[in-house]
Amino acid sequence: MLEISGLKVALGREDVLHGIELTAEPGRVTVILGPNGSGKSTLLRAVSGELPYRGRIRLQGRDVARTPAWRLAALRGVLEQSNNVAFPFSVQEVVQMGLRAGVEADHSHIVAEALAEVGLSQMAHRPIQALSGGQQARAHLARVRAQIWHARSHNGPRWLLLDEPVASLDIAHQLEVMTILRRFADAGGGVVAVMHDLNLSAQIADQMVLMRAGHVAASGSPGEVMRDGILSQVYGCALTVGRQVPGGLWVLPRLAG
Repeated sequence: MLEISGLKVALGREDVLHGIELTAEPGRVTVILGPNGSGKSTLLRAVSGELPYRGRIRLQGRDVARTPAWRLAALRGVLEQSNNVAFPFSVQEVVQMGLRAGVEADHSHIVAEALAEVGLSQMAHRPIQALSGGQQARAHLARVRAQIWHARSHNGPRWLLLDEPVASLDIAHQLEVMTILRRFADAGGGVVAVMHDLNLSAQIADQMVLMRAGHVAASGSPGEVMRDGILSQVYGCALTVGRQVPGGLWVLPRLAG
């Protein structure tokens, strides 16, 4: 389980997260939503152990601030919003970096399986800089998956922490990534993803966390969070939630005027 209590994060002299309380469970997809500057990425970076914080973050019973990086690497894989590779590594070599960071580095077949999962098997030997932006994003997802390939180990569930994993992808590949995350959670792993697309989030999320100005504005199931009044207030524009689509919700923005 991921347990966050009284979380505060300062960037410079100013707090940008203000006493966040949040619990996320393995076997479920938790999506963090909110407008630009609401603190979504900062929250994810604190959870992944990349930022100092005040309060408490516990991942599978371990205090994140006091857990060595190599132990955290066995518990969670992190996909950052921006990933730059300075040297001309091949796609396969980039994915191998993830495998070496995990606990299954001797299972070399995982690299090929991770590339197949994101549809990049035929590009394994290309320099990663030769790929499109969307293809590079999928390659880095494969790298993180290679690190955390199995959703569960003998020590319990593992976690995927992802910052805007579909931002640069076309709709078909967005759905592909959503399927990968859903499958990982269904296998018993935990997924926490920062997202902007409300409609995609409604299709995959078991839990939604809606943030505004460093606070949690709403948290719960998509049906509890996806409401006209809550969304319109948080995003500062008129939004209508439709509930007539079989098996899901959808959000329609309304132009002012």
